[in-house]
Amino acid sequence: MRHRVAGKKLGRSSGQRTALRRNMVTSLFRHEKICTTRAKAEAIRGQSEKLITLAKRGLAAEKETPAKGVHARRLAAARLNDRQIVKKLFDEIAPRYQDRPGGYTRMFKLGQRKGDAAPMVLLELIQEEAK
Repeated sequence: MRHRVAGKKLGRSSGQRTALRRNMVTSLFRHEKICTTRAKAEAIRGQSEKLITLAKRGLAAEKETPAKGVHARRLAAARLNDRQIVKKLFDEIAPRYQDRPGGYTRMFKLGQRKGDAAPMVLLELIQEEAK
């Protein structure tokens, strides 16, 4: 039974898996879209959406209590390890989705990779339309 077992192993040890997820989420926030395999995209999609939600809550709490905003930034920095990406997440990405309740990413199927026929997808942040 697989009770309480979450996530995919991706054929890597736990340290490699952590580094892969951290690097891919950082790349997603830096470029706002990445082309990767479907399994990797599904593995990082939830983590990236949780970080955007954390940034949104941090911005909302920053107005009332600055310490809560700082705490949210520190939590994001611990998960990303890149100061510029944390700044971009809180200053550019989170305000863009302030009125959106979730679903910040989109996956487009691109077909199979030529070498090993792995299913490829384009994972991107949804661009909010100006109203």
